Amino acid sequence: MTVNEIRQQFLDFFEGKEHKIVSSAPIVNQNDPTLMFMNSGMAQFKDYFLGNETPSAARIADTQKCLRVSGKHNDLEDVGRDSYHQTMFEMLGNWSFGDYFKEEAIAWAWELLTEVYKMDKDRLYITIFEGDQEDGVAADEEAFNLWLKWVPKDRIIRAGKKDNFWEMGAQGPCGPCSEIHIDIRSDEERKKVDGKSLVNEDHPLVIEIWNLVFMEFNRMADGSLVPLANKCIDTGMGLERLCMALQGKQSNYDTDAFSPLIELIEKESGKKYTGSYDKDASEDIAMRVIADHVRAVALVIADGQRPDNTGAGYVVRRVLRRAVRYYYSFLDIQEPFIYKLIPTLSNSFAKVFPEVKAQEKMLMDTIKGEEVSFLRALERGLKLFGDLEVKNKQVNGQDAFKLFDTFGFPFDLTCLLAEEKGWTVDEKGFEAALLVQKKNSQQDAQKDVSDWQEILEDPTVEFVGYTEHQARAKVVKYRKVVAKGKEQYQIVLNKTPFYAEAGGQVGDTGLLWFGEEKIPVINTKKENNLIVHWVKELPKNIAQEVRAEINSVKRALTEKNHSVAHLVHAALGQVLGTHVQQKGSFVSPDKMRFDFSHSTKMTEEELREVEDIVNAKIRENIVLREQQNVPIDEARASGAMMLFGEKYGESVRIITFGENFSKELCGGCHVGATGEIGLFKLVAETSIASGIRRVEALTGAAAVAYVQKELQLLADIRVALKNPKDLNKALQDLLDSNKKLNKDLEKMAVLEAQIAKDQLKKEVVKIGDLHFLGTTSTITSKDGIKQLSNGLGQEFDNLVLVLGGTNKGKALLTVAMDKEVVAKYGLSAGNIIKAVSKEIQGGGGGQPIFATAGGKNPAGLEKAIALAKQLVEDAAQKV
Repeated sequence: MTVNEIRQQFLDFFEGKEHKIVSSAPIVNQNDPTLMFMNSGMAQFKDYFLGNETPSAARIADTQKCLRVSGKHNDLEDVGRDSYHQTMFEMLGNWSFGDYFKEEAIAWAWELLTEVYKMDKDRLYITIFEGDQEDGVAADEEAFNLWLKWVPKDRIIRAGKKDNFWEMGAQGPCGPCSEIHIDIRSDEERKKVDGKSLVNEDHPLVIEIWNLVFMEFNRMADGSLVPLANKCIDTGMGLERLCMALQGKQSNYDTDAFSPLIELIEKESGKKYTGSYDKDASEDIAMRVIADHVRAVALVIADGQRPDNTGAGYVVRRVLRRAVRYYYSFLDIQEPFIYKLIPTLSNSFAKVFPEVKAQEKMLMDTIKGEEVSFLRALERGLKLFGDLEVKNKQVNGQDAFKLFDTFGFPFDLTCLLAEEKGWTVDEKGFEAALLVQKKNSQQDAQKDVSDWQEILEDPTVEFVGYTEHQARAKVVKYRKVVAKGKEQYQIVLNKTPFYAEAGGQVGDTGLLWFGEEKIPVINTKKENNLIVHWVKELPKNIAQEVRAEINSVKRALTEKNHSVAHLVHAALGQVLGTHVQQKGSFVSPDKMRFDFSHSTKMTEEELREVEDIVNAKIRENIVLREQQNVPIDEARASGAMMLFGEKYGESVRIITFGENFSKELCGGCHVGATGEIGLFKLVAETSIASGIRRVEALTGAAAVAYVQKELQLLADIRVALKNPKDLNKALQDLLDSNKKLNKDLEKMAVLEAQIAKDQLKKEVVKIGDLHFLGTTSTITSKDGIKQLSNGLGQEFDNLVLVLGGTNKGKALLTVAMDKEVVAKYGLSAGNIIKAVSKEIQGGGGGQPIFATAGGKNPAGLEKAIALAKQLVEDAAQKV
């Protein structure tokens, strides 16, 4: 069977067991601070287990795209080196939310594997939880006895917490589990060594294929376990491992989940894939890494997470750069390559994850842009790595951090480079440097979160903010949060008008009135599906009734900007084409920011056309049409815009401004009619990533103020130009005059350099075979200094020029040298300028043959020049 057939057979089996088949959630986890990516099939159902949300069915089955590259579950370092670890994988799963439990889960798992997939029963082993005294959880004798109905006692293995107690993270739903392992070794090998002895021993051919989790507990922040209200079933089976077992392969990478990608990598690289897992089989390892990483990167980007320098975006960038590093070093590919794999990947996922195919061009553009950028940094970084001073075969932690901070080298890439040379890396030193950076930039957002203090049992949490700005409510629960040394609190109400930050719209602020005591709400966010009100202090009596009141002025301004984002989306599609898709937005009281897929800079005419369309729709005063609780299939059939990367429920809300203009699924807040927006004004259009553009805009009073400011600026320019009749002509005349003056200045600089050359050549001294001139001069223009350097270079071989000067009280320093000096003596103008610029209390840089620096201490120029001369003398002595 093919991978697509194996997946479908799983879903069909559980549909026959009265399970509802649901779509995969986005791989980037939303509204859950404890989990960056979906790392398991159960992650999207966390709220069902916790009782925060009611599932659409008591029995569910699906295939979930998962990523394991960070946190508790991290397989990144094993990828490519063995036959079964991956970063991105599909997790097949069946779920019961308070319906069936262990007996059915075990029986159905055995039925599917042995009767439907026809696996050899003699190759299967079962593990169960042996109990844990510290957590106070007994051995799972119930599972043991249930398995005895299907397998002999000697094929059931008891294992501890590490292997048979499943947890998604440091906190959250968890429980004992029972794993099914398969031995896919040859009959000859099985006769030599019993498969039972190899279970959980990291043998590549005796592997876990299915984990049946009996979800019974919630792990609290203090580490304790609290029983869940309902016992649930959570199973997970890696599709790629299942394919390996069913297709008779001995590696995930030999199945058709990966083989089309590896075959294309072979073709493009001209290298032969041998399937070796020897640690020195660098080409094979590289091909597996690339095949794995392109799947991970493509699916995460398709779900809306662009490569970035922080958070989830940095993980994407790190994984992509890791793949680039492998093809650059081991496949002799030195130009963008990974983006070429996207069409093959999108075809393989076309039926199960159509978002990849739908965004194929955007994915190729984004990935290629990242590759181009990192290849440039990689060349510089590899040279820098080669120049490192390594003592005792260990790379200094500070050096590793410099590669990371300056050249974008992920730490694991530095470790790879070191490993190839037989070195290690000072990880503690790197972590210490990283921690200092975090503290200095105030980016350390680590939170100390207490457990929730429950006040109401089993409440119904209701949002009324679409129609109401105030509500009477009770506190459901609260907890303390300490972040960056500041103590704050989170409060959940059973009824609230406060909109929680989502869909690009900022969270509401306002007041909570506990009797006469008012508690300001500084932000509102979602955590899982809870609406969490952030406050700086708690009321004296938190159990009393509360009146929740939003800041209506801020909300009204936010609504204008959110509604205009919908209008902009529609207008961009009309002007630029149907390829335009939203890739992010930010909606606040102050402004609107909208990101979208488009490969080229918008022209002034296109921007004006978008602006005209939106303002025309505002003048039409189109009344909002809001439809709530629309079945998702009905919404899809209506043509409503659906965003990639969003998690939609069974019922959705449709926001329409003009039946034939803008219709989108949206949970945000909007104006009652477009006329309330007032004026719309685009103020910026930029590129934020390859294939992704951004427009920024103002509405209402803010737009009017912006236009008035621009008009005033125009009036001031007219006055400065003495009110010319033709302003454009007057400005052009001014520019032409300025251009002519600059040319005259350039000529004067050349003449000044020629005069100075005759005077300064007397100060040139010989250092070995080098000629050195270090002095101060009145020449400060770049063109003049280059002219001087070229002129002296014609008279003196192997010239190094170090020239100091001042301009408006600031020190200027320039280093220039011949290419021959760089090649023969290993000197670099850029390195010298960095070494000596501290003497003028400044900094700078440049190329090996020409570099400049500026500083605030002109008195240090002589010392800087003397230090530069010493560096040149040292280099001359080494040759």
